This record gives sequence, C-alpha cells and structure tokens, in this order.
Amino acid sequence: MIHEIRNKLKAISTPSTGRWGGFLLLCFLLPIKGVGEAARAQVQVDVKLDSLQLFIGQQTGLTLSVTFDAKQKLRLPDIKKGQELIPNVEVVDLGKPDTAFLNDGKRLTVSQAYTITAWDSALYCLPPMQVLVDTSRYESKSLALKVYTVDVDTLHLDQYFPPNGIMELPFLWDEWRMVVLGGVLFLLMLACIAYLWYHVKHGKPIVRFVRRKKKLPPHQVAMSEIERIKSERKWAEEDSKEYYTLLTDTLRNYIRDRYGFNAMEMTSSEIIDRLIAENNEEALDELREIFRTADLVKFAKYSTLINENDANLVAAVEYVNQTKIEPDPNAKPEPEVIKETDQKRLTQVKMMRVAMIVLAVLSVAMLAWVIWRSADLLM
Repeated sequence: MIHEIRNKLKAISTPSTGRWGGFLLLCFLLPIKGVGEAARAQVQVDVKLDSLQLFIGQQTGLTLSVTFDAKQKLRLPDIKKGQELIPNVEVVDLGKPDTAFLNDGKRLTVSQAYTITAWDSALYCLPPMQVLVDTSRYESKSLALKVYTVDVDTLHLDQYFPPNGIMELPFLWDEWRMVVLGGVLFLLMLACIAYLWYHVKHGKPIVRFVRRKKKLPPHQVAMSEIERIKSERKWAEEDSKEYYTLLTDTLRNYIRDRYGFNAMEMTSSEIIDRLIAENNEEALDELREIFRTADLVKFAKYSTLINENDANLVAAVEYVNQTKIEPDPNAKPEPEVIKETDQKRLTQVKMMRVAMIVLAVLSVAMLAWVIWRSADLLM
C-alpha cells in the first residue's frame, strides 16, 4: 500500500503543481477507494458442503449463504433441478431460500440449500458460485469434493445377488382404522340425508306429536254439545240459522259415530232413509221434525219462535237418549288420538331441511378427508 501511494505521488507531482498539489489529490482519491472496499466488505458470500467425501450415487448437501444490507437486492444463481454444476456432478434437489434478519433487520442472510450427487469417482473442484447484489457480482470460494468408487470383489462374484423386486407393504389396521371409520361415518351421513330428504319431499315429520285422551261414547259427546248450545241462548234469540246449524251438526256427528256412516255428507232425507231400519218410528218423527225445521230456517229464511227452538232442542235430547248405547263397564276404554297440528309439522320440516344442509357440508368434508388420507397412505 505504501509503494502504491508513493507511485501515485510521483505520477501526479509535476513542476507546476508541486508536491502539495499531488498530496491534496491523493487525499481526495484515498477515501473514494476506501468507500468502495467497505461497500464490498458488507456483502459476504459463503458456501459449504455437508460432506466432503462420498461414494458414487450418494447425496450430500450444498449450502450457499449471502449476507448483505437489507436495502440491497439479491439475485441467486439460476440453478435448476437436474442441472450439472460441473460434468458428473448433478443437482438432484433444491430447497426454498431461507431468510434470517440481523442487526435489528438492517442486514439479511439468505441461505439456499442444494442436494448434489456425483456419478463418477474423482476429485472434483466445484467452481465458485456467483451472486448478484444490486449491480455488483460476488463470488464464493471454491470447494473440493472427493467421490469414491465401490470396490468389487471380482474373485468371488457368487457373493453378489441381483436387486430384489419391489416389496409390497403389509396392510396395517392401525393406519387404516380412522380411514375406515371415516368412510362408515360418511355412509351413515348419506343415509341420514336420504332419510330426511324422503320425509321432506312427502311432508312427513320424523316424530309425530300425538296427544291421547279418553274417548267418550257418542251419546255423551252429543249431550255435552247440546248443553253448550243450550247455554248460548243468544243463538236461538238472534240467529236461528246458526242455532239450527249447530244443533243439526251435533246430531249428524252423533249419527256418524253411532251408526258408522258419514251423515255429515248426506242430506236430511238421505239420513232418514238410512235410519229407517235402525230406529223406531217415534224417534224418526222427532229427528225428521228437527231436520225439517232446520232446512226451512237455512234455505227458506223461516223465522222460528223461542218455544219452537226449545222444543226441537228437547227433541234432540230425546232422540239421543232413545238411540244411545251404554258402553260395557268391563270393556277396555279406547283412547282418542289427537294428531299434531300443521304448524308443528311445518316446523319439523324446516328443521329437517337445516339438518340436511349441515349433514351435506359435513359429508363433503368427511369424503375429502378420507380421499386425502387414503392417498397419503398409498403413496
């Protein structure tokens, strides 16, 4: 360094400038050179091998590390998988670059791992690896790799055997247990979805809310309804049509439950004709008079008197008492079944639709997991 400075002093010293001019110029140039060398010293390129010796076909790791300022841009060597660094030395795999921060993030260290192998025995000199930081090019050191061949005993060739065939891995239940259980669970969810879909399509709830109560004999039901009509005397006084509609409907329901035919869908004369073989003439006369008065009120706008309404009510009671059948006290009572309302049925259908959607999402997720796990075990 001292000799270089003296040579530069001699080169720039002229009679016109003198020694002081050359000295000032040299003082100006030295800091520039020092700054350039300091900038290059900020970039460090290092390369190392995991193993310096290996046999033919064995693999070893090659790691390239570059340390530089965080504000700078780095470009690593364009080395691809399957490429040869030098003849007979091939890159069989490369990993993703790993970045580490230094000095509170002011500097970076980027490491690139390569897996290399050699296909011939020799002492290889791996050339320096070049990186580009901003616009400057930097090189690593060279490395030596010794590759050995495998000694073959040519005098005892019978000791060597050809390679074995591909061995099938045994089936291990511990590995496949969860896959099988997942498949069974997936099938069960499909069955549940199909079951729910059938009930939703046909509007059939899964659970029927049925309320049971003691079934009363027909004559008791009719007498209870007649008592209710009697207590509401405003119908007889203000609306004879409503009064006789309730009274005849009560008798029609009684006849339906007592004799077993649908009297609600029949005319008055059809009911009388059907009851001729069942009732005596006196009972039919009372029933015929009630139906006649009711038809006049409903269809001919006939106005009845209060005593006439009371008489027809008494006649209805007499008819029920004359034709009733007392239940056997020793017989087992038959309960009356009251089915669920339409609102409850619609609520169940909505809940089944929501359950179908949830099961569909879970079944798709379960199927995806089973496929992924099966592929992972088969690889």
